[in-house]
Amino acid sequence: MSEYINNREYRQKVLKELILELHDGKSVDEVKERFGKLIEGVSATEISAMETALINEGMPVSEVQRLCDVHAAVFDGSIEQIHQTDDPGAILGHPINTFKLENRAIERHIRKKLNPNIAELKNNNTDVIGDLKLNLLELYEIDKHYSRKENLVFPYLEKYGITAPPKVMWGVDDEIRNDIKECIAIASNDNIDIKELVAKLEAAIIRVEEMISKEENILLPMAQETLVEDEWLKIARESEEIGYCLFKPIREWVPVHLKAVDSTVKASEEPTIEGLINFETGSFKLEELESMLNAMPVDITFVDKDGKVKYFSEGRERIFPRTKAVIGREVSNCHPPASVHVVEDIVEDLKSGKKDHEDFWIRMKDRFVYIRYFAVRNKNGEYLGVLEFTQNITGIKELEGEKRLVED
Repeated sequence: MSEYINNREYRQKVLKELILELHDGKSVDEVKERFGKLIEGVSATEISAMETALINEGMPVSEVQRLCDVHAAVFDGSIEQIHQTDDPGAILGHPINTFKLENRAIERHIRKKLNPNIAELKNNNTDVIGDLKLNLLELYEIDKHYSRKENLVFPYLEKYGITAPPKVMWGVDDEIRNDIKECIAIASNDNIDIKELVAKLEAAIIRVEEMISKEENILLPMAQETLVEDEWLKIARESEEIGYCLFKPIREWVPVHLKAVDSTVKASEEPTIEGLINFETGSFKLEELESMLNAMPVDITFVDKDGKVKYFSEGRERIFPRTKAVIGREVSNCHPPASVHVVEDIVEDLKSGKKDHEDFWIRMKDRFVYIRYFAVRNKNGEYLGVLEFTQNITGIKELEGEKRLVED
């Protein structure tokens, strides 16, 4: 039997069977033993390659996502750790180290704040509800932790052909975000169902802890094996824009190969383009054009006709996170799996000429956000791509009367 277990095609066949068994209602406990034997001695990278192959064969991401809980049950504490003297996980300021230290902070937050809240609720002490809501809002900072994964790490993995783990993990990240928001909503209700709240809290905490295990036993080792130092440097430098969760690195990481040169030199800097950019109605210096686009009180993103992200503006108040790692990324990979089909339908309608634009508006906490997609065509009507135009219109909606230029 061992010669078959060591065969990748056989392992992939069994992996598919296990996913189908989960689909048919088997529990994690019922399949985890067989899964554990199947991947014994197999690297995290090879497991992800098998998952990618299944998705490429047509298996929905949502089905492969069923393996996430099995991953957590089998891998927790059992994946061989990488021990190197220059282990990025031990270097302050390195993105891997930052992700891990955030995870330790999340674990402390759960242990010292949320778990005591839950214990009080089980004793019917509702006096802790106020603190609980604050602690849950602090936990929701995990959104920034997940956003850095999705907008900085995932794009680089995709460039190396690793697509299944990012899609699957992003879907689970969104589920955890929703779990936490649901707990906040229940805790904010005037008539709180304590049993329901406790059950939701405990379930959310389990999923957060499982994601920590998946990151540290699967995602981060795989990313460490795959990404090169300059890519980690770009991730480190763009992390600040998205933010951190319950921890902020206290030291900037500088790769070894840059320590011998002027530390002010940025690895990601592009050469300056001289001269003017000419249009029919005027011209700009490159600096003028870029500064003008960034001064606009909107977020602009352009996706070319091949579905690749080509450009985004860098205004002062971004509504959705964008990082330079997204340039060249497939637009379908820039959205959670659950909404990819919606984006693809919009793009197809614009590309085909069925529509010239599509508009949406949503509430984001205290902001009312207007999102518009426009087909970009040349003078001959040929499709060049899609412009996404996003604006916080909260203040605009509140305008009344008139204010003329001559008024103070």
